[in-house]
Amino acid sequence: MKYQPVPSEIGPERITVMQGQAHVGSGRSEILTTVLGSCIACCLYDPVAQVGGMNHFLLAEPQGGRGTVSDETYGLYLMEVLINEMMKKGASKSRMKAHIYGGANMHAGMTRIGDANAAFASKFLNDESIALVHRDVGGESARRVDFDPVMGRSRCRTVERVAAPTQTPTLRPQKVRGDVELF
Repeated sequence: MKYQPVPSEIGPERITVMQGQAHVGSGRSEILTTVLGSCIACCLYDPVAQVGGMNHFLLAEPQGGRGTVSDETYGLYLMEVLINEMMKKGASKSRMKAHIYGGANMHAGMTRIGDANAAFASKFLNDESIALVHRDVGGESARRVDFDPVMGRSRCRTVERVAAPTQTPTLRPQKVRGDVELF
C-alpha cells in the first residue's frame, strides 16, 4: 500500500518518531510525535529556515566497550544525524533552538538512566552552542511529545501511571475429564 499523507483539511499529518530514529520535517503541515520514559527526545528548530526535527534516543553514549558510536540507540549518533539532516534542508546550526523531553526514572531502585540521558543532552547542546530554550526532563512519569517542525512549537503531556486492570474470570474453568497421558 502506498503511503498517503493525511489531507490538510483533516489536520496535520502525524509522524511517530520511534526509539533509534531521527526525523526532519518535510515543510508540509505535520506533527512529529513520540512517547518517552527514560529516553530523550530532542526537538531542534531553525526559526529563519523554518526547518525542524526530532530524535528519540535510548542511551547517551556507549559504555564499557558495548556498542559503537554509530549505533542508532545512542544520543551521540542521533544528535549528529538530526543536525546534519536539518542542515541539508537549509538550517544553520548557529540559529538552531532546542527543546528536550523525557529522562524519567521509571523504576525506583534501578540505575538512573533518565538522569544520565538528560545530562548528556544538555551537555551536548551546550558543547555545540545550540540554545536550549525549553526542557521538561526527569521525574517518574512517561511523557507524550508533539512537535511542529515548521513553527518550532511543542506540547508535552505526562502519561499517568495506571496499574493494569486485573481481569476477573466470567466463568469457572471446567475440570479436564478423561485420560491424561504424561510424557
